[in-house]
Amino acid sequence: MTSIGPVTTPASPALGTGVNPTEHDKFVLRQKLTFAINRYFFHLQDEEGQEDVSKPVAFVEQKRFSFKEDIRFFTDETKSAELMRIKAKQRFDPRAKYDVTDAQGQKIGMLQKVFGKSLFRSTYNVFDAYDNVVFTARERSLFVALFRRIVGAIPYIGDFADWLPIAYHFDFFREEELVGTNTRKFGSFKDIYFIDMSHDEQRVIDRRLVLAITVGQDALQAR
Repeated sequence: MTSIGPVTTPASPALGTGVNPTEHDKFVLRQKLTFAINRYFFHLQDEEGQEDVSKPVAFVEQKRFSFKEDIRFFTDETKSAELMRIKAKQRFDPRAKYDVTDAQGQKIGMLQKVFGKSLFRSTYNVFDAYDNVVFTARERSLFVALFRRIVGAIPYIGDFADWLPIAYHFDFFREEELVGTNTRKFGSFKDIYFIDMSHDEQRVIDRRLVLAITVGQDALQAR
């Protein structure tokens, strides 16, 4: 793995809110489902580790049933300023890489599902703009991952598997070092995730890529 230096903070913070994600370690992701569009809301965590709705970080929209992914991140719900995008390189390719670009269209990095490993436990590689793997996101529990797949294969019940409150937790590794976690809120039928990157004390990992992969783990799961 090619070593990388600390992330350069973008000149412009997240424009509508004043919250620059690269300056923070702890986020909350909340999903809202509609028939045609998935919506995601990022906020910072407060001192008690709960969602601080007064500090929005990003608002995300994904059109469902799209032939080619184009997931857009905005600084807030007004959608007056774009923060970044996830864009598919190919259509319906389980090994596809997804570009992550900033508001100016410059590549930040890429996401890719590790197809073979994901058959048993969902695994993603996250790359920088130069095609270096900066960290790997791996489903935390092999047992839970296999259980979720078994439930998903049961006739009738499998159609509702994504609605069941089954743990869908991820750990982020740089080589063998744990640098972050993404934990689904226990017992909730809503998709609420708590992201903690405090192990990456020097903020070597671009937090925008962290936001991208946490949305990708949900939005691209069935791809």
